Amino acid sequence: MLTECKLSKDIYWVGKIDNREVSFHRLLLTKGTTYNSYLLKTGKPTVIDTVDMEFGREFAEKIAEMIDPLDIQYIVINHTEPDHSGGLAALASKATNATIVCTEIAVPEIQQMYKLQHRNYLVVKDGDQLDIGGKTLLFKETPYLHTEETMITYCIEDKILFPCDIFSTHVAVDHPFADEAGYDITDDFIGYYQAIIHPHRRYVRTLVEAIRDLEIDIIAPSHGYILRHDIAKYISLYDEFSTETKDNKKVTILYATLKNNTKKMAHILRDCFVENNISVDLWNVDKADETEILSSIGAADAVFIGSSTKYADMTGKLETLLQKLQKMNLEGKLAAAFGSYGWSGEAIEVVQDYLNMTNMTVQSTSHVIKTTGMTHVEFPVRVRFSPKEEDKIKKIRNAAEFISDLLLSAV
Repeated sequence: MLTECKLSKDIYWVGKIDNREVSFHRLLLTKGTTYNSYLLKTGKPTVIDTVDMEFGREFAEKIAEMIDPLDIQYIVINHTEPDHSGGLAALASKATNATIVCTEIAVPEIQQMYKLQHRNYLVVKDGDQLDIGGKTLLFKETPYLHTEETMITYCIEDKILFPCDIFSTHVAVDHPFADEAGYDITDDFIGYYQAIIHPHRRYVRTLVEAIRDLEIDIIAPSHGYILRHDIAKYISLYDEFSTETKDNKKVTILYATLKNNTKKMAHILRDCFVENNISVDLWNVDKADETEILSSIGAADAVFIGSSTKYADMTGKLETLLQKLQKMNLEGKLAAAFGSYGWSGEAIEVVQDYLNMTNMTVQSTSHVIKTTGMTHVEFPVRVRFSPKEEDKIKKIRNAAEFISDLLLSAV
């Protein structure tokens, strides 16, 4: 650990430097990383975020050197991923009077991960404030940056933003402040954004709006350097990288349907893409000219192919068209399968199998989870019977929004 590091009056860095090569999100962090936590020694002493679970005991002992853990009133958990919340169990075992502050979604995750079912929790929502005795914390919900329960914390009096993963760098810092690094950290900052944050580009826009009216003198993230100069520059990089490209993007959606439920899914997909300023060609494979459909696919950036299921198979003329796609060069295009079903929905999986025999980049739930950590996006998109209920519509839109973000990505 670093020796005592003070951000401003009564606010201290109490994190852990890990200068090893660290395996993280299927990446190798050759510069190591830093797990940043912050102690606010106010009238109601507060800890914001913790460290990786591997260093939990060391972390709790370090804090105990700076304050009696029984005096800690609040532990703020911005994000439950174990590299941020991992030290919570060790700290909570000593700070038995502390209330855990987090979003509603985070509560059961923390309870299950650290067996803290019987602790006091303060659930905060977007815009809530908390008086911690001489300082006021403002909370903003930033879901999917990069998981659903994530929030950011802002100290109003000191104008310090504690944004957890956001605005981080993966560097085992020798000096906690970027202006003391001895080199320009911009490449490290951008590299972190591209690897961790950019798959969640849509939600970066929410973040930019959330902090637009905040006066920020210091950004104190959960990894790497603390930023206290050029704040506008670093925020503008996130703003720039999350802005949609100006290129015209096109999606082709084709489907075969029995009772119009798969057709309804296709229309929901289309509407979502149109909302994102992406042009759409929509085809019923049994009513449109095959040559025109193939031409549309050839000109598209992404292709959605759907089918209802009849006797464990696809319907209509879809299989004939799918067979022809294998002979086309479709490299660089995104592809996804979808469909409505009444029983087991085999047709959707058969479509997926055919897509996997092309050279398109075929979306799957496995790939989404491994590349982004998102669990609310599913491929293929399967809906039982009619897509009328809100949860079914949301599932379809999640898939379209995910593809939209990939197509409109500026990095």
